[in-house]
Amino acid sequence: MTVALPSLLEMLPLVVLGAVLGLDTVSFPQAQLSRPIVAATLGGAFAGQALAGLFVGVALEMIALETLPFGASRYPEWGSASVVGGALYAAQPSLTAGAMTCAVVAALATAWVGGVSMVGLRRLNARWARPRLAELAAGSRATVEGLQVGGLIADLVRGALLTLIALMVLGPIMHAALAHWSVDGRFSRAVLVGTAASVAVGAVWKIFHTTTGARWYLLGGGALGLVLARVLEP
Repeated sequence: MTVALPSLLEMLPLVVLGAVLGLDTVSFPQAQLSRPIVAATLGGAFAGQALAGLFVGVALEMIALETLPFGASRYPEWGSASVVGGALYAAQPSLTAGAMTCAVVAALATAWVGGVSMVGLRRLNARWARPRLAELAAGSRATVEGLQVGGLIADLVRGALLTLIALMVLGPIMHAALAHWSVDGRFSRAVLVGTAASVAVGAVWKIFHTTTGARWYLLGGGALGLVLARVLEP
């Protein structure tokens, strides 16, 4: 089954959402709205299927647990990328084989490019600030505010362009891939969730392995999750 690609006007709300959540990642307000489970759900909701966005968001959130955004470290930009992943999956008919896997891969690719774009933005901010070092050293309020506002606007534009380009480029690629997808949808989703869960467990273990009883907490949590999955299975 084919799905018509959205027009630029139809993509505008998603572009605005990607811009705002890209801004939330680092610049402002850092309210955790850019976390994949939130951003992808919002992206799916804007595309008409919030639950589809949530599914992608959960997978991306498990992978994103590996990211430790400290200081000037390089890391993926999950806000805009999760909007793209959630929207692309929500645009597909329900349970389309391979759709969730392709949407997550698209989000990961966008997150990687987004991380590169954030490094470029940092360099641009430094270039803008360098000629104004004397004013900054003198404590010029106007200079500080001007650089802050300029940086915020630049980051907003960065998120918007990243979201727009990702939707325009990865949307057709995803449609083409799904047209030739031959792997059973249940199997591909199982592999995706298993891989994401493995990344999440590794990330949690890396952070908390020195905690007393951490191994038993992880084993107990995993066992409880399997029991709940079995009980809640339709």
